[in-house]
Amino acid sequence: MNTIKKILAVIDPSKEKQIALNRSFELARKSGAQITAFLSIYDFSYEMTTMLSREERDAMRDAVINDRKEWINSLIEQQAGDLNVDCQVVWHNRPFESIIETVLEQEYDIVVKGTHQHDTLKSVIFTPTDWHLIRKCPVSLLLVKEHDWPAGGQILAAVNASSEEETHQALNHTILKEAAYLADLIDGNLNVVNAYPGTPVNIAIEIPEFDAGQYSESVKAHHIAATHKLAEQYHVDGSHCYINEGLPEDVLPQVANQLDAELVVMGTVGRTGISAALIGNTAEHVIDSLNCDVLALKPQGYKSPLDKS
Repeated sequence: MNTIKKILAVIDPSKEKQIALNRSFELARKSGAQITAFLSIYDFSYEMTTMLSREERDAMRDAVINDRKEWINSLIEQQAGDLNVDCQVVWHNRPFESIIETVLEQEYDIVVKGTHQHDTLKSVIFTPTDWHLIRKCPVSLLLVKEHDWPAGGQILAAVNASSEEETHQALNHTILKEAAYLADLIDGNLNVVNAYPGTPVNIAIEIPEFDAGQYSESVKAHHIAATHKLAEQYHVDGSHCYINEGLPEDVLPQVANQLDAELVVMGTVGRTGISAALIGNTAEHVIDSLNCDVLALKPQGYKSPLDKS
């Protein structure tokens, strides 16, 4: 991303307060970006009104779409001021697909969407639109919660600093570049967090001469050195680096709460299919535990499964 020129703000028809649209206004005022307020709607009953002709059903759908457009335009008029904002309402039975298709066709830089708590069991059986977008959206995805972005606020970049995989290394730099850009854009403070695994219990049990304490200190020192080296490239002081033992889904919310962070920037591998259902991504495990916005980024070269080009 590095610059924001086109924002797709996803409207939630079930909410009176449109937090994604409001956050898009904030970003556009600082970046000069163009905003599209986007809504995907669908009602199966309109498709099943067999007593009506196709023309009559189309007219009914058009009436619903126009009504929603009028509502969205009224929201825009109330708050947009002199911002460049337009409105799109589409009839589509899978909201995440309509969002991604629009991103691909019209080349948006970022999707901004409001989110809220999901019931755990329901999330596994009926994957929410948020999770589909985390896995499949080809551009930056900003998931917004009820949390202000004041000047001087805290932005937290979540990295895997010690990974030797080229994909992870490149993703670390993408995360830090985007986090640094947004910190500069909103006059915020950039912080870096890195979680690392604890000592495997079975090793200490199976190898009596194994020094768990020394091993733990060695692993910690390695992660501290790797994180500081990475952070220095983006002018982040060591005092703003948080290197904690534990799983990312535990460490990230702890540090974010400690800082009262406005935004967590993190990568997602875009896993799809059965592995996504069984394993999920760190972003998915973390998102419901964070009381702040999350910017989810894909690795370089990622191609959405919906991209047919």
